[in-house]
Amino acid sequence: MRRQYVMRVVLGGGMALLMAAAAAQACELCAIYSADSARGQSSQGFLFTMSEQFVESGRLQFEGEEIDFPGGDHLTSSITHLVPTWNFSSRFGLSASVPLVYRSFRTTEQVFGAPAPVTEEGTEFGLGDMSLIGRFNVLQKTEMDYALVVNLLGGVKFPTGDSDRIRKEVEQARIFENLPGIPHEDPLDHSLSSVHQHDISAGSGSYDGILGITANTRWKRWIFNAQFQYYIRTPGESDFEYGDELMVSGGPGAYLLLQDSFTLLLQANAGYETRGRDTILGRKSDRTGLTAWYMGPQLAFTWGEHFAANAGIDIPLRIANNGFQNVPDYRVHGGLSVRF
Repeated sequence: MRRQYVMRVVLGGGMALLMAAAAAQACELCAIYSADSARGQSSQGFLFTMSEQFVESGRLQFEGEEIDFPGGDHLTSSITHLVPTWNFSSRFGLSASVPLVYRSFRTTEQVFGAPAPVTEEGTEFGLGDMSLIGRFNVLQKTEMDYALVVNLLGGVKFPTGDSDRIRKEVEQARIFENLPGIPHEDPLDHSLSSVHQHDISAGSGSYDGILGITANTRWKRWIFNAQFQYYIRTPGESDFEYGDELMVSGGPGAYLLLQDSFTLLLQANAGYETRGRDTILGRKSDRTGLTAWYMGPQLAFTWGEHFAANAGIDIPLRIANNGFQNVPDYRVHGGLSVRF
């Protein structure tokens, strides 16, 4: 889930004089203030956001190189986040994230006791792992022509999603690990697929830490923002631990439309993410983990002081993965926010 932040602009005692000297500029500042208020960043109150991320992972890669394998396994993922937020002030806010996870997949595994590899096709839908995240503003400098805002984020992710598929994967790995006379260097050797059971699972089965920082700048109509997120993974209930994740995104943008009642912002958004190798039965897997770079456009729209929307697409520039994996062809994301 990615949300865009627009700078807070303070309209103070000197506004009347500036409006008389430069009416056009003052109008732009009022519009920027409205855009910020709709996102709930400039005043206390309740904000509700619904965001969506759709990822199509039909491309097969081995050690970072694409493989032409028609009719192979695939994974399509759609995650809808429902995020109620209470901003106690412009300095501090608390958000809850409730994800609804939908997966469509095809996967192939060598199941112990089966005479041949087993192919499974289907869908999964259910509640994912919920999170509780706090925001604390550590730097806020706002002037007429420029602004700088820095927020720290911290929270915890709870194991509320179904993790039965992870338990099944660990059980199969344990069986194959104990087979006599057959060495297994990787705990995922039993899986023939580029889509593993833990890729399909709605939940991780673990309590994980979430750390982040957002930095946002504005100069007149131009903006630049950046977000850093780090997920600290812990061992789950089934001897499985996802690798830690680092995500960095952001880029420059400009207001295409800037009116009193609505705004339209276009941004060039770049993304970098890296996921560590997963740990199964106490051993690192060489068939998990990747590093990826993305780029794509993003639009953000506000109407008045209470409604905001955004939409964007991420196109992979380079994905360096370990082993045989399905990787994203593209990612589409968007969101709606209402301030009460």
